Amino acid sequence: MKIVHAQTVLTDEQLAALKKKSNETSTKDALSIAVQHYLECEYTDMDDEMWTRKLEKVVQKKNKKD
Repeated sequence: MKIVHAQTVLTDEQLAALKKKSNETSTKDALSIAVQHYLECEYTDMDDEMWTRKLEKVVQKKNKKD
């Protein structure tokens, strides 16, 4: 596996929110968790199938409440 270093620009508020949400104190770990989540999350695939799955889940939740 080849490892690379990547950089980005964030505001202090964005970084603090990311660390809080990921429950990490280091920038490196918070960013690593965020990237891994983005890559695994079904809602980050921007295609028709993704929207279909999302809408199906919304309808299922609504039907459970009724």
